[in-house]
Amino acid sequence: MNRENGQVGFSLLELLVVLTIVAVLAAATYPNYQRYVTRTHHIIAQQYLLALSGQQTQRLFENHGYSESPEALGMLVPKRVLSHYTVAIINVDNSASPPTFTLQATPKDQSNPQAVGTLTLNHLGQKSASWYD
Repeated sequence: MNRENGQVGFSLLELLVVLTIVAVLAAATYPNYQRYVTRTHHIIAQQYLLALSGQQTQRLFENHGYSESPEALGMLVPKRVLSHYTVAIINVDNSASPPTFTLQATPKDQSNPQAVGTLTLNHLGQKSASWYD
């Protein structure tokens, strides 16, 4: 603080030093924040796929076959998932013994360097490698 001539306040140099420190801290923490946000979206998509898999299993017990859409299971894709992933039920084969399905969540923003790959979960509970990223 500058107290010459009865003036109270901060000098320009002091303000520049504080702004520089804030900018350095922000630059250091922003990538971690981005990773945290991306990881949160990843986990939410995983939770949805697990819930969808449970509904598919229930559908198999009740109707002797799997559904080809989340809507038919009464499982609308939540906005938090839909805004970052494209969700689909693929490879449904109810004529196979046992019947099969694969759930897939593909990230919409592939340009994000911190984005993970496509999440898949099949009727046996097998998960893609990106599930563990």
